[in-house]
Amino acid sequence: MGRKFLVGGNWKMNASKQLVNTLVSNLNAAEWNTDEIEVVIAPPAPYLDLVRSLAKPEVYVSAQNIYFEKKGAFTGEISSEFLKDLGITWTILGHSERREIFKESDEVTAKKVAYALGEGLSVIACVGEKLEEREANQTAAVVFRQLAAIATVLKPEDWTHVVVAYEPVWAIGTGKVASPQQAQDVHAEIRTWLRDNVSEAVAEQTRILYGGSVSAKNSADLQTQIDIDGFLIGGASLTGDFITIINTRSA
Repeated sequence: MGRKFLVGGNWKMNASKQLVNTLVSNLNAAEWNTDEIEVVIAPPAPYLDLVRSLAKPEVYVSAQNIYFEKKGAFTGEISSEFLKDLGITWTILGHSERREIFKESDEVTAKKVAYALGEGLSVIACVGEKLEEREANQTAAVVFRQLAAIATVLKPEDWTHVVVAYEPVWAIGTGKVASPQQAQDVHAEIRTWLRDNVSEAVAEQTRILYGGSVSAKNSADLQTQIDIDGFLIGGASLTGDFITIINTRSA
């Protein structure tokens, strides 16, 4: 069986009760082939419960981040226990904004990934390079370093609950987008790295998403690439384009 296409919507720090109702109502009214397409949305933490209560079962709900402790004196952090109590089964980890703005290292990201998996959550683990790293031909080195940190702390069976999201930092929210071939090249390198450093089985089963200014205009071309198994979408997930992108796979 092939890898199920996954479309993730990362709302980042954007929401209101009115917006939640509008976006979730639109998703609930939309149809897609659930045998071939999986949809995951990640609202801000205060809205997780509301989104989960409103969304139809075919829409999975994800946190945008968690901490690696169950509870305690960690002001402002999000516990896996909170998520499980709310019926949330996914979390995004290692997003470039967490790495860059909040200075989360490869090691911290890896620790969070291992912890989340141990708590029974599925993880969208993000990797990607900055513009200066791409221009210095360091894309593979940066992405492999980030992957290696995660792989070091995982058991082979953990990978069944990991989705890798490749997000070239220079293309996030900038309107710039990697060409389908540029994206495919990195995705293929990631899959080869998994094959060489984890296992053939993990390389074949692990879904690799593309994230970086995905839109209704470019999603059709991107999704034709053999190693692109879905998208992690930011801005477009807050508009009607999100449903268009979901159904790109069925077009």
